[in-house]
Amino acid sequence: MIPVPLKPRHIPNLITGLRILLVAPFLWLLLEERYAAALALFVIAGVSDGLDGFLAKYYGWTSELGGLLDPVADKLLLMGAILALGWLNELPAWLVALVVARDLVIVVGAAAYHLRVERFHAAPLMISKLNTLTQLVLVGAVIVHYGLTPLPAWLLTGGIYLTALTTVWSGAAYVWRWGRLARRKARRSPKSSGRDAP
Repeated sequence: MIPVPLKPRHIPNLITGLRILLVAPFLWLLLEERYAAALALFVIAGVSDGLDGFLAKYYGWTSELGGLLDPVADKLLLMGAILALGWLNELPAWLVALVVARDLVIVVGAAAYHLRVERFHAAPLMISKLNTLTQLVLVGAVIVHYGLTPLPAWLLTGGIYLTALTTVWSGAAYVWRWGRLARRKARRSPKSSGRDAP
């Protein structure tokens, strides 16, 4: 089998793939409560996320595969961290349940839209990006608080409730947006079988 030569445009996907590989050791370190090492991997993952995004946009090294891998890598890291911190009782169970429920609603809704209306194209909303940012900051703050130096209680409490607010807001925004698009499509083609031809 002839190896495929690595081209510059493959670099963002390679970085994203390496970030996915960091998820398992990061979660293991978290569950072992080795917070300093876990924080180091978390920072490396965050820097790599910014780097592959910059390279893809600045040099035009975008691809359909990269568009799929990047959110998967982010979601694995964040969801895994939130579940692990919830397991360790360092995040409240209601917040963990809220984050999981929001993602399940979006996944089920996207699948239903894809199957019944038309091909689903992921388009992150600004509130969704804000939600991702609040989750990142909260996870980082909790790791610092329990592993390196105690942070003010009001800071962690504020982060928890801000994350909860953006989680509910972003979930509701997706439901409203894609529900409105589905209703609009249904009005335009009432006799349609439900899915556009590719």
